[in-house]
Amino acid sequence: MRLLVLPGDGIGPEITAAALPVLRAVSNRFHLGLQIEEDVVGHESLRRRGASVRPDLIEAVRKADGLVLGPTAAFEYKDEINPSMFFRKSLDLFANIRPSRTYPGVKQRVGAFDLVVVRENTEGFYADRNMESGGSEMLVTKDMVISLRRITRVCCARIARAGFELAQRRRKHVTLVHKANVLKLGDGLFLEECRNVARDFPGVSVDEVIVDAMMAHAVRNPQRFDVIVTTNMFGDILSDLTAELAGSLGLAGSLNAGDHHAMAQATHGTAPDIAGKNVANPFSLVLSIALLLAWHGRRKKLKDFETAAAAIESAVEAAVAAHEATADVGGKLGTREAGGALAKRLGG
Repeated sequence: MRLLVLPGDGIGPEITAAALPVLRAVSNRFHLGLQIEEDVVGHESLRRRGASVRPDLIEAVRKADGLVLGPTAAFEYKDEINPSMFFRKSLDLFANIRPSRTYPGVKQRVGAFDLVVVRENTEGFYADRNMESGGSEMLVTKDMVISLRRITRVCCARIARAGFELAQRRRKHVTLVHKANVLKLGDGLFLEECRNVARDFPGVSVDEVIVDAMMAHAVRNPQRFDVIVTTNMFGDILSDLTAELAGSLGLAGSLNAGDHHAMAQATHGTAPDIAGKNVANPFSLVLSIALLLAWHGRRKKLKDFETAAAAIESAVEAAVAAHEATADVGGKLGTREAGGALAKRLGG
């Protein structure tokens, strides 16, 4: 498996440097034969190459078997390309898979739970990806903005199928989150397509929850949920909420997946306030890489990759329980040291 690694901005280079020994350790232990190539995007690419994403980089990504992207500074790019958005759109990474689970050793705010938010990644209210001509926000007058949302049958159907396929591997329960009581056409179409897909999965139970009520249910009783399928903006907000309820965004892995490509990407941002201080938690990126390895294993029918991914997840759980982690999850180690200790657990 050829992996292209792009460290990104802020804490990105630190957590990537801490994650790579883990990746090499698991490759050696399970004989994965990983080939790891590094390049730059974001501010480092601007400094070296004059662009946040150089034109030929997308071809290098397409030739790789997977992409690892560190956090990138979306708000800081004005006339430059946002790397995260660029790869999601260019590679048609329509499914954003965001697990949230509690860990022994981390204070539990609402009790133990284990769920996954499956978020549509390519349309909705996100102005940078839902119009062929560019942004979907219009400044009509200096005092008036109109924002457009795109919802399509094909995108609703494929994110629903991704969620139901995942539920079949878990506890066989899907929750559809929507606002069809107000957004009758858009979210109505989303529900219609999800219900159509559900017919292909008779062994999976389904319920439907309005998004504002869902926020209350997630806080009150997250244990009732298994796989949550929803549209782009609702999924973005809900997955951050559930990650924090689980203990920390530093333990929240994330995979952006399509039919032919996938990108591991930590859920959190660049955290410039702690960049360079060796305190950032590398485990979100490590867990994202585990999701990427499992995706590749299922796609290529390579069981060793799925086994390696499970080993990473188990090692993270053990490390957190033993306080071999950063301070945000009760540990006493720095970024580099947490990555090194985890690699050692995996045989590195």
